[in-house]
Amino acid sequence: MGEGRRRRPWGGRGAAAFRLSRPDQVLLVLVVAAVGWLAGSRGASTEQGSTLAGAGGAPCGAGLAPLGVLTAAAGVLAVAVSVHAVNEFADAATDARTVRTRFSGGSGALADHGLPAVFALRVALAAGGAAVVVVGVGLVTGWVSGLVAVLLLVGLVGGWTYSVGPWPWSRHGWGEVVNAVLGGLLLPATGAVVAGAPLGWSVRVFVPFALLTFVNLLETQWPDREADWSVGKHTLASRPSAPVLRRAGAVAILAAYLVSVVVHPWPVAAAGLLVAPLSVYAVARLGHGPPGPSVAAMVLFLLLHGAAWVLA
Repeated sequence: MGEGRRRRPWGGRGAAAFRLSRPDQVLLVLVVAAVGWLAGSRGASTEQGSTLAGAGGAPCGAGLAPLGVLTAAAGVLAVAVSVHAVNEFADAATDARTVRTRFSGGSGALADHGLPAVFALRVALAAGGAAVVVVGVGLVTGWVSGLVAVLLLVGLVGGWTYSVGPWPWSRHGWGEVVNAVLGGLLLPATGAVVAGAPLGWSVRVFVPFALLTFVNLLETQWPDREADWSVGKHTLASRPSAPVLRRAGAVAILAAYLVSVVVHPWPVAAAGLLVAPLSVYAVARLGHGPPGPSVAAMVLFLLLHGAAWVLA
């Protein structure tokens, strides 16, 4: 019995660290960055062509070398793990009081392995330190540009302030907006900049995805609203009623598809419009049942756009 107790923490902590990093979400983060890279390498020259030089941007194909792409990807990975882990630390009290679903309620790793919340903080600090080291090495070697380094560090600092402050966005009704900006706009824009696209263009083309990410966050935060409120975490989803949130979601998806039609090449816009019926259903269902449809709409929109950028 004593020997089993000595061995269990090592295996248990390793498994817990892996789970609380949310590997499925880390994979999605890498996919979002990859679609950003595809858009930056294919789409910038398609829409703006020679205008890029006059706008101060790099021409298509002038992105980072392979080592730079790998370094940026490693930075994105480390930032994602750190941000997910610190969120598990900050939400330990909430997650203990709510019913966990596939897309809400945390990973459950701390409770399942009998570990204190501070364990998640240690994982977050280790991964954050790794992110800083990766960015530093990339800058010193010239594998990543100063702009890419800044975007990665903004993602790291933004993710931490979302969860732990000094004024935690997630606890004051701004979490969904900040999360959509970080994950739906900054992340793919970083991938596009890595590919050599101008920052302004990179941000503009991912506004529709950020809006769908916002709707996804309203849906995934909804099941935790009572537990969040009980521990003083006043998310946007926990404040207004479900009908008000559905109206906000409807405005967001309408804006997302209208902006897509305006700013994207027609193959990309057309691919996105295929998801519109699912987005409408997801908004109509918001507040009725576990999250899922808005998540599916967001992911499908992203994947179809990735395929369309290749063909654009």
